[in-house]
Amino acid sequence: MLKLAPECKCKKCSHGCKFGSGYLFEKETEKIALQMNIQKEEFKEKFLENIEIFNTKAYRFKLLRKNGMLYGRCIFFKQGLCSINNVKPLHCRISTGCKAHGEQASLWFMLNCFVNSNDSESMRMYSEYLKLGGKTLEEVNEK
Repeated sequence: MLKLAPECKCKKCSHGCKFGSGYLFEKETEKIALQMNIQKEEFKEKFLENIEIFNTKAYRFKLLRKNGMLYGRCIFFKQGLCSINNVKPLHCRISTGCKAHGEQASLWFMLNCFVNSNDSESMRMYSEYLKLGGKTLEEVNEK
């Protein structure tokens, strides 16, 4: 996946950072905290929100919202750039706006990181997602 989405700092790739943030998992928190020279628990408390997708727990970077808006920029998006670019998590690295495979990369990430075939609740939730019109990689590849 990383070969499909090499590092890019263009405006199209940074656009999503203005309206949301990437997902990350426990193992990725240590590398970022170390880079920031703070304890992992302090990093998680100051910069992360807990999330759960398809019965899988993870984090996302906090958003800086204006006037109570639902969306906001990633806490690490500063002066048009990612301030933790050299240690950003996999989700952020593969989220590209300038490549035609952006939607495929997002679906790949969801299937490989959030959908757990060994967890019946995760599979039930994924099935509901599909019933409600959620896309699969095959549908995206057909375009």
